[in-house]
Amino acid sequence: MDPHVRDCVRSYTEDWAIVNRKYHKLGTGFNPNTLDKQKERQKGLPKQIFESDEAPDGNSYQDEQDDLKRRSMSIDDTPRGSWACSIFDLKNSLPDALLPNLLDRTPNEEIDHHNEDQRKSSRHKELFALHPAPDEEEPIERLSVPEVPKEHFGQRLLVKCLSLKFEIEIEPIFASLALYDVKEKKKISENFYFDLNSEQMKGMLRPHVPPAAISTLARSAIFSITYPSQDVFLVIKLEKVLQQGDIGECAEPYMIFKESDAAKNKEKLEKLKCQAEQFCQRLGKYRMPFAWTAIHLMNIVSSAGSLERDSTEVEVGTGERKGSWSERRNSSIVGRRSLERTTSGDEACNLTSFRPATLTVTNFFKQEGDRLSDEDLYKFLADMRRPSSVLRRLRPITAQLKIDISPAPENPHYCLTPELLQVKLYPDSRVRPTREILEFPARDVYIPNTTYRNLLYVYPQSLNFANRQGSARNITVKVQFMYGEDPSNAMPVIFGKSSCPEFSKEAYTAVVYHNRSPDFHEEIKIKLPATLTDHHHLLFTFYHVSCQQKQNTPLETPVGYTWIPMLQNGRLKTGQFCLPVSLEKPPQAYSVLSPEVPLPGMKWVDNHKGVFNVEVVAVSSLHTQDPYLDKFFALVHALDEHMFPVRIGDMRIMENNLENELKSSISALNSSQLEPVVRFLHLLLDKLILLVVRPPVIAGQIVNLGQASFEAMASIINRLHKNLDGNQDQHGRNSLLASYIYYVFRLPNTYPNSPSPGPGGLGGSVHYATMARSAVRPASLNLNRSRSLSNSNPDISGTPTSPDDEVRSIIGSKLFHEELALQWVVCSGSVREAALQQAWFFFELMVKSMVHHLYFADKLDAPRKNRFPERFMDDVTALVSTIAGDIVSRFQKDTEMVERLNTSLAFFLNDLLSIMDRGFVFVLIKTCYKQVSSKLYSLTNPSNLASLRLDFLRIICSHEHYVTLNLPCSLLTPPASPSPSVSSATSQSSGFSTNVQDQKIANMFELSVPFRQQHYLAGLVLTELAVILDPDAEGLFGLHKKVINMVHNLLSSHDSDPRYSDPQVKARVAMLYLPLIGVIMETVPQLYDFTESHNQRGRPSCVAADDYESEGGSMISQTVAMAIAGTSVPQLTRPSSFLLTSSSGRQHSTFSTESSRSLLICLLWVLKNADENVLQKWFTDLSVLQLNRLLDLLYLCVSCFEYKGKKVFERMNSLTFKKSKDMRAKLEEAILGSIGARQEMVRRSRGQLERSPSGSAFGSQENLRWRKDMTHWRQNTEKLDKSRAEIEHEALIDGNLATEANLIILDTLEIVVQTVSVTESKESILGGVLKVLLHSMACNQSALYLQHCFATQRALVSKFPELLFEEETEQCADLCLRLLRHCSSSISTIRSHASASLYLLMRQNFEIGNNFARVKMQVTMSLSSLVGTSQNFNEEFLRRSLKTILTYAEEDLELRETTFPDQVQDLVFNLHMILSDTVKMKEHQEDPEMLIDLMYRIAKGYQNSPDLRLTWLQNMAGKHSERSNHAESAQCLVHSAALVAEYLSMLEDRKYLPVGCVTFQNISSNVLEESAVSDDVVSPDEEGICSGKYFTEAGLVGLLEQAAASFSMAGMYEAVNEVYKVLIPIHEANRDAKKLSTIHGKLQEAFSKIVHQDGKRMFGTYFRVGFYGTKFGDLDEQEFVYKEPAITKLAEISHRLEGFYGERFGEDVLEVIKDSNPVDKCKLDPNKAYIQITYVEPYFDTYEMKDRITYFDKNYNLRRFMYCTPFTLDGRAHGELHEQFKRKTILTTSHAFPYIKTRINVIHKEEIILTPIEVAIEDMQKKTQELAFATHQDPADPKMLQMVLQGSVGTTVNQGPLEVAQVFLSEIPNDPKLFRHHNKLRLCFKDFTKRCEDALRKNKSLIGPDQKEYQRELERNYHRLKEALQPLINRKIPQLYKAVLPVACHRDSFSRMSLRKMDL
Repeated sequence: MDPHVRDCVRSYTEDWAIVNRKYHKLGTGFNPNTLDKQKERQKGLPKQIFESDEAPDGNSYQDEQDDLKRRSMSIDDTPRGSWACSIFDLKNSLPDALLPNLLDRTPNEEIDHHNEDQRKSSRHKELFALHPAPDEEEPIERLSVPEVPKEHFGQRLLVKCLSLKFEIEIEPIFASLALYDVKEKKKISENFYFDLNSEQMKGMLRPHVPPAAISTLARSAIFSITYPSQDVFLVIKLEKVLQQGDIGECAEPYMIFKESDAAKNKEKLEKLKCQAEQFCQRLGKYRMPFAWTAIHLMNIVSSAGSLERDSTEVEVGTGERKGSWSERRNSSIVGRRSLERTTSGDEACNLTSFRPATLTVTNFFKQEGDRLSDEDLYKFLADMRRPSSVLRRLRPITAQLKIDISPAPENPHYCLTPELLQVKLYPDSRVRPTREILEFPARDVYIPNTTYRNLLYVYPQSLNFANRQGSARNITVKVQFMYGEDPSNAMPVIFGKSSCPEFSKEAYTAVVYHNRSPDFHEEIKIKLPATLTDHHHLLFTFYHVSCQQKQNTPLETPVGYTWIPMLQNGRLKTGQFCLPVSLEKPPQAYSVLSPEVPLPGMKWVDNHKGVFNVEVVAVSSLHTQDPYLDKFFALVHALDEHMFPVRIGDMRIMENNLENELKSSISALNSSQLEPVVRFLHLLLDKLILLVVRPPVIAGQIVNLGQASFEAMASIINRLHKNLDGNQDQHGRNSLLASYIYYVFRLPNTYPNSPSPGPGGLGGSVHYATMARSAVRPASLNLNRSRSLSNSNPDISGTPTSPDDEVRSIIGSKLFHEELALQWVVCSGSVREAALQQAWFFFELMVKSMVHHLYFADKLDAPRKNRFPERFMDDVTALVSTIAGDIVSRFQKDTEMVERLNTSLAFFLNDLLSIMDRGFVFVLIKTCYKQVSSKLYSLTNPSNLASLRLDFLRIICSHEHYVTLNLPCSLLTPPASPSPSVSSATSQSSGFSTNVQDQKIANMFELSVPFRQQHYLAGLVLTELAVILDPDAEGLFGLHKKVINMVHNLLSSHDSDPRYSDPQVKARVAMLYLPLIGVIMETVPQLYDFTESHNQRGRPSCVAADDYESEGGSMISQTVAMAIAGTSVPQLTRPSSFLLTSSSGRQHSTFSTESSRSLLICLLWVLKNADENVLQKWFTDLSVLQLNRLLDLLYLCVSCFEYKGKKVFERMNSLTFKKSKDMRAKLEEAILGSIGARQEMVRRSRGQLERSPSGSAFGSQENLRWRKDMTHWRQNTEKLDKSRAEIEHEALIDGNLATEANLIILDTLEIVVQTVSVTESKESILGGVLKVLLHSMACNQSALYLQHCFATQRALVSKFPELLFEEETEQCADLCLRLLRHCSSSISTIRSHASASLYLLMRQNFEIGNNFARVKMQVTMSLSSLVGTSQNFNEEFLRRSLKTILTYAEEDLELRETTFPDQVQDLVFNLHMILSDTVKMKEHQEDPEMLIDLMYRIAKGYQNSPDLRLTWLQNMAGKHSERSNHAESAQCLVHSAALVAEYLSMLEDRKYLPVGCVTFQNISSNVLEESAVSDDVVSPDEEGICSGKYFTEAGLVGLLEQAAASFSMAGMYEAVNEVYKVLIPIHEANRDAKKLSTIHGKLQEAFSKIVHQDGKRMFGTYFRVGFYGTKFGDLDEQEFVYKEPAITKLAEISHRLEGFYGERFGEDVLEVIKDSNPVDKCKLDPNKAYIQITYVEPYFDTYEMKDRITYFDKNYNLRRFMYCTPFTLDGRAHGELHEQFKRKTILTTSHAFPYIKTRINVIHKEEIILTPIEVAIEDMQKKTQELAFATHQDPADPKMLQMVLQGSVGTTVNQGPLEVAQVFLSEIPNDPKLFRHHNKLRLCFKDFTKRCEDALRKNKSLIGPDQKEYQRELERNYHRLKEALQPLINRKIPQLYKAVLPVACHRDSFSRMSLRKMDL
């Protein structure tokens, strides 16, 4: 057999060599914390119970509310004092379960132990299983296992041909199917022949057809389409038996007869049948073209996809005879997607998932005899896609062809390959098979060959016999494949078509009747023999077929011959040929020559011109069809066989110039075509490697081809990489090359020509049997076929069984890895560059070669130090060092290449850790580190390089034995190291047996030199973390996320690693990370502040930021800064470039939420798994500052891992919101990072970038892809709405995470507390512990956690009672609030624990000082604030807790004799009272006025306990702000401030502080009610009083600042000024310039707003509201003034109150009194409720008006309001002028507006009645004022002016000014009492006329010419009016102008002549 064929076959059939590392899957690269894996680990989690999830539905609660509302309205159902009822309620309620042994005196140690056992039981083992993996792209260390090399398929279609029926059935019809691509003008599949004739029809051919092979009976075929497009057509061609007459005549009957007329045309049909039978008998072996049609494939696929049914029926064409193409366009095949879609884009071309469709093709086109060529076909197909198709004009042949088209199943049964081999799963060979149809892809496909295929397709195209003498008309061509020249030498290798034998020796083309130069459309498929000789050729014989039966004419007459030799110069001959045709049989030995050679004495058609066109195409995995590859393979084989000279093409190469030829052929490989290079890739690389390992012996000399081969490999690999760039993974590894290394590559055996039996050889005998189907080979890597080689450290699976001699042979030759390393080290120039570009390939080859070598040489168990020779190790060192040098020197220029190089190097070192001595590898790592570090110092922007180093480290640390590698190993530790070296071969656990006790504990927690020597890799990781997170390392900001993810990733993989599941082992692993605690403590100021979202005030700063900077707080020693350099020598200064001039009071850049969360979860993991004793020892060494810092961290952790609650998950669900939330942070990091975003985008858009270089900017680490589909635009593609179950699951995980995280925090707090107990010092940090504890109580916690939390809290208080009651008093208040809040929990376990804690708290307080005023006070205050602020507060639950506390008090035997039980009872009853008020408040939830009244009343009840009054005032302020009553809210705050001031002035006498309330009078006159003057006022010195945080100077300042802010929001800027008048002296006294500058800024703002808003300010509108009717309870007969927002209409308030009370009492019961007359109680219906609403205006006496000048003055501090009611004496409201009286009602309220509530009681009413003349005076004064205003308005408003004038002058209306004058001034009144009024009115009119004149004058100056006439009219009217008034105005009353008497008369009597009724 030919050596090349042998090699090919071996390459396709040989087993693969795969290296498996036993534990590889446990490295972080393979052990990602993926979702599915997490789901797996999350199984069986308990459901945590959270109160927030248990909250009852709103509905039931609402109904209760409604019942309450319907009940009475009274506030005072139970007067505050009536203890009786509340005691009764309490006594009869049920307590919760009491905790056992709560009151026993147990020693603290026992309690701690008990608590700890409880806490530690049934905890979740793996913390990371509960925490989602950080959102990264593919992690850098993930290497995917390459795809298995396998046969290429495109998208596969299954086509089933069901039936073919014509209108008449008279003869057999033969069909074929093939795919064509119109755009590429290419046939893209071979033919599929099928036969759907009935048995009867087949019978007609019996004499001509030998029995059919089953493979030719297939009716279904699988087509493969690699490049689906809109241009693919399925073309169906029909042929029939040859008959006399051209195609048109033969087709005629099919067109004219209808099936329906069969009876009518019976005779004609019989005649036709008879004819047909004759032709079949005589010409049965010849065919003629008959008809064709085409189906536009994509239409079927897309329409099938869009229809709803499971399988789609599509009609093609119409059933009508003239089914012209235009109509057909509307039929479904075309209509679904119009044919005009010429997009060749693949968007609509997915063939894998459409619905199966059944097509019925109804029209065929008659085949034109002169249009048979493919060219014509493409024209027709292109034409079919046009609406105005030529084909429309053709008459169709009607028929019915039914076809099923569907996506091909994954592994169809009964399937035959194109070579007719059975594909596995072929249960029964008698079943009709499905044929796989070979694809001829439209464009190149780059896939290496993996199966044997050797086919030849022959396409006769056309013949030109026009110039041939003699008769040759019905021409057919017989094609044969000959292996010699004798006619019997035809080989049976031509595939049969349908219903015939599988192979035959000849094939005939179809005949075109009477055509001398016919076209052909045949495809002849030939199976090529494996080995070809020079005698193989194709023979074409041309025959004339006589169709008529004449006497003694033969059926066929040969009319010409031609041939094609198959081999030319040893290469397969294919392509287009135009051959001359000889008239006589060719002479002897013709087959070696080509017919173009003029042979002597032969006759040729047309003078030896080419007359026969034929195309030959080979599809072969043996023949490369590329001259350069052929030459290379031929030379290599010549070496193998030692056969010289070698013939290549026209050359003969002798042995002496073989070496040069070989080298030149190697370098010429570059010129070969890419497609064959890829197809023969495996073989080519194998041969090149063979040349390296086994240098050939030429002419007795060993020729070293290592360098040439290395160069060739480098260039081939780069070529593949460049041209197939879509084919790479994230590390830029080309997948074809990766799978070559992983599966195919093995060390060649080194004896030439020995087919070695063992696994080592590339040889081995070739069995065709294993050739079956490569799909089987990869799918399940059958282990018997691929020997798995393992080399992971402990155990090796599979030991080599190869014979010794083979091993020797391997060792005796060159070792590939050694040669490779050598070549690489010595190469230079472009070769070196090429190798660097694709370093990964050579690294992976080297590693696999090393493993193979160890395996074959039985060295896998040898000690690692002796595995490889020195020389090789030196080469590796040199290689690594130079490559590190390249990375450092080129990272800025060739960013992308360096990134790939960097990861390749890291993977290489990672692999070496598995096979070489780890000390040696660590030295290599250190080398790289040193190079990078020294460069880092000189850079201004280190982040790109640092990012590369992070990637490098992360990949190395992804090794599966990372933990073992970190345990001390002799090479790195100083000789005195306590731990023995752990050789890699020993089992794992021994790795953990080092004893640490001798080390100083701090060394374990700091990145000290000993730590970094003993735990080398962990030291590197933590150092990177410390350095990058260090706020001084400014250039590294962008790397935060990246470095944090690295640590997170490592920890989460340890967490899930089954090898470390034992707690002791995990504690040892955690020891590697102890310094992490310190590193994270350093970052506290930079962590994202998770507490902000709470109402807490930001993060607790137990330590001020400046302290963080001080050395004392620093955890990173000086040496660490240097550690980065990989040097352990501490140099004296830190490199300045690294600090980048940090500004002194530097701003810390905050980490993103995601990074902070990752860091904190890592911290918790270490705290959870580390050994508690070790932690405790370390805590004792820490300073107070550092411990406080740790507590700060824990505080943050509490907020960070707080449970969000189901409701939040449901809300989040609608948005994939995490993406967009961090988007901003990412962008910022991008902008601050080093690489410009623009550059980044440019690089990305070229698609070159899988990993951005800079890590820093984003790229690999901040996965911000600038491709739209990657960022949060992706939302629409993700399934947005999660199912109910998913939300439940998320909440379940989150709940468990929150619980576990908080329990870890609790464990740590316990350790801290123990440290304090042990050292008896550092009490100062207990406050911090308490703070964390309280914070965790305030967050949303599970019942499970709270039980443990309360237990810890009780233990803490019992150990350090004075802590709470004396030092941390504010904490005491907080604790009371938290406990009470949990006492009202809906979950009983939480309640019983909280009430136990609360009871013990009182008890301990009592024991310290015999009264527990402090706790009493705090609890009462807490309850008040809880009640005032909490929305879903449930008093029912709290009542049960109060009862529980009472029960404890009753059962407490120890204190039975003291006053304690009574005091408890008092307290409980007081609390119960507050609760009852609360219930009332709940009833009035809907009625804001009532609610505020209630709160007001509760606050009043606390007049003598300032703390509580303050609490309630604040609650009120809060309620007002909610409703935007800012003025009222401000008043509440002012009152609070006044209250504080009162008590402060008692406590300390400071000049600058306000002297109690008095100081605040200018702000509001109501404030005086806060003065503490009554007898029952408590002294502020008493224990527990005024201890709140507000009773301090700072508290006062805070209240005033809030008040100013509220006034400002209310627009009352004058009041802001007053508030600041109180504040300024305080700040001045404190010399606080900053605050003063702010205040003056605010003042300026306030005053400028007063200026700007002049005339535009609005404060409030006032209404009098009276309630009448017993239904109102204690509101009955009450009158209020309501303050409503500015511009409230009467209708609005009326509507609001009517709606509200209507709902409460029923709309039929409520009536609104529409007028404002006094209400007579007797006339009202007692069963109804009445409301009277009247608009009122502020009222001022004349003297007041002097002071109230501005708008603000007139709307602030209002106590009197007025409304007017017109009436006449006879009871009507309105009458004539002289009988019209008016009543003015003046109301006085109990407080001035604005007040701390929005409605105030009316306490005084007086009425003034005006007589008609007084009414007239008022009217005239008003009119005059209006005129004056309109005249002097600036800017002038002509419209307004004219309106007023019109109403004064132009009036003809009744009761106009004239009429008033006539009624009242025409005669002097009789009653002297009225003289005054008469005179006053007269003077009013005088004034009035004067004003009219002014107004007219003004108007004249304003009008335009168009209004001249109007002006004249006004003036005429005015003169008329003036004349009429003249006599009336001038008449004076003589009596009034007498000489003035010396004694003034009693003018008082005139002052009010009106009737005045006082109503008190």
